[in-house]
Amino acid sequence: MSGGGRTFAQPGGVFNATPPRVVFGAGTSASLRGEVEALGAERALVVTTPGRVALGDRVAALIGDRCAGLLPEAVSQVPIELARRGRDKAVSAGADCLVAVGGGAATGLCKGIAYESGLPIIAVPTTYSGSEMTGFCGMTIDGVKRMHESLAMRPTTVVYDPELSRTLPVPASAASAMNALAHCVDSVYLPTISPLLVPAAIEGARVVADAVPRLLADPDDLGVRGDLLYGGYLAGAALTGGFALQHAIAHMLGGSFGVEHGVAHAVVLPYVAAHLEATVPEPMARIADAVGADGELAGFLWDLVGLAGLPLRLADVGLGPDALRRAIEIATTAEDHEDPRLAGNPVPVTEDAVRAVLVAAAGGARPGSPR
Repeated sequence: MSGGGRTFAQPGGVFNATPPRVVFGAGTSASLRGEVEALGAERALVVTTPGRVALGDRVAALIGDRCAGLLPEAVSQVPIELARRGRDKAVSAGADCLVAVGGGAATGLCKGIAYESGLPIIAVPTTYSGSEMTGFCGMTIDGVKRMHESLAMRPTTVVYDPELSRTLPVPASAASAMNALAHCVDSVYLPTISPLLVPAAIEGARVVADAVPRLLADPDDLGVRGDLLYGGYLAGAALTGGFALQHAIAHMLGGSFGVEHGVAHAVVLPYVAAHLEATVPEPMARIADAVGADGELAGFLWDLVGLAGLPLRLADVGLGPDALRRAIEIATTAEDHEDPRLAGNPVPVTEDAVRAVLVAAAGGARPGSPR
């Protein structure tokens, strides 16, 4: 702090705004009908993915006669055409609220529908992405994933029930956990994050990093699933403060090259962390201390990604050298990185920064000291 005292101004709007109601604990999904009633809603449309129809039916049964039907059409990366089709189906069903059940795809589709319709969202996440905490949503338009933001997309209520997360396969669970860690790493250094949420990023990283090895040892452990949901909740809250380099690259990999969202984060996270350690060492050191990385966050993350059996090279997710130029162009142009709210970002999303990360990710070598 200089002699002039501390000064800052948060962006407002969707930045740093988290859902007003959060319900957390095993068995809490049994209260969903009451949550719909608390919104004053009469007809809730349940949204999930094609692979989670059984879970969607279970939630619809919990809501009972206030359920307007099941929409099991959510897919990753939220194609804008799907969001608009979902809006039309919500209108035709007479829905006055949405219930997202599952991972980021279900939450994202509900956000897309809400962006178009203004319907409130109750989110019931079964993965650890933390998307349910924000009013941000990446939607794919003409093959490019572009970030949208609106308080209408911020869920009104979030219900975290670890029991619903138990059947998530280990690879998907681990990739989702890396997604949560990416939120913490990519947000903690930004000038747009509220000082109130910086501790959430640090604690979220600690909880998730501690839980991943335990998940691999015993995927059925309800306590582990609860810790991962809790870490994802904290990481999602931190994400409301903004995001930059990590998400620009991961969104490019998902929206334009078809890489699954959690895997897209995992494959570049160690190399983004290495770049950030060189440019914003103090906040990265706080994350490193929290996860027990002994001063080498990037190497720690590389080890964790490898331990989880997730890819560590771009070639392993289908991105070869010939795609590098297009990947850099998309990552640096898909979003408005000149947004005045991001003024002062110490690690702007530039061609040089994206190229450095992608070249490192193409090589796949462990950042930092060899082990």
